[in-house]
Amino acid sequence: MKSIFLPIDDPEVCRPMFEVALAYARRFGSHIESGATVPVLDNYIVGEMVPLWPPQQRSMGDIAREAHDVFQSAMMRAGLSPESASSDGGPSFGWYESPLLGDGAVAARARVFDATVVGRPTASGSGPRLSLLETIVFESGRPLLIAPPDAQPETIGDSVVIAWNCSTETARTTALAMPMLQRAKRVQVLTVEGGTVPGPSGADMARMLRLNGIPAEELTVSDKGRTSGEAILTHAEGFGADLLIKGAYTQSRLRQMIFGGATSHVLAHARIPVFMAH
Repeated sequence: MKSIFLPIDDPEVCRPMFEVALAYARRFGSHIESGATVPVLDNYIVGEMVPLWPPQQRSMGDIAREAHDVFQSAMMRAGLSPESASSDGGPSFGWYESPLLGDGAVAARARVFDATVVGRPTASGSGPRLSLLETIVFESGRPLLIAPPDAQPETIGDSVVIAWNCSTETARTTALAMPMLQRAKRVQVLTVEGGTVPGPSGADMARMLRLNGIPAEELTVSDKGRTSGEAILTHAEGFGADLLIKGAYTQSRLRQMIFGGATSHVLAHARIPVFMAH
């Protein structure tokens, strides 16, 4: 987990992303690479208002310079060294010079990193964009680390909840998270009754993790009239989790837009960092 990608879409709302990326980098001695992203018209999706800088008002060069300055200032204040000056193997940072035009370009760049940090979209529509997050989930082949809007984590990955629904997506996400899980102090494999697909039980997954030296325990809970997403977040907060691991979109995205789903609820309401992949 030595490389983190941190695309900057809007410099005014990226502080939570910096906080989560820094907590992660300090834990693993990681390199954080950032770059400016510029949304284009095809990044608009139904039901989402995407803030777009009008080209006649701001050039891509202006956008990139502002994003670079905000990022570099944050990293320097946090005590990180530029990659060229880092010699002790500790956390470092760098900048990708070419602005990434469109969400697809961001997802392509993310394919060569251990994880990409993005902000959790908010109901106001004025913060991080859902379309960017989903494009990275579906097109990068790599996991996301999603920062909640008020993120100020002291730790990340000490107490971990895995939202186990027996699916391929969650199995893959758990596999990608193994380096984090192997450093965790507490791991709980959480299954919500009625929120699963056919597959191995939470107990099966917990046993596999213990065979890998991970202190994992299994818990199955009733939804108690809540949705699976509500039950997951309620329990994760009660457990004192500083990280939630969850597979993305076991149900299709379209179905979740219409009927709701655990992924949609977590993306709308999580107050702890979420490690997610499809």
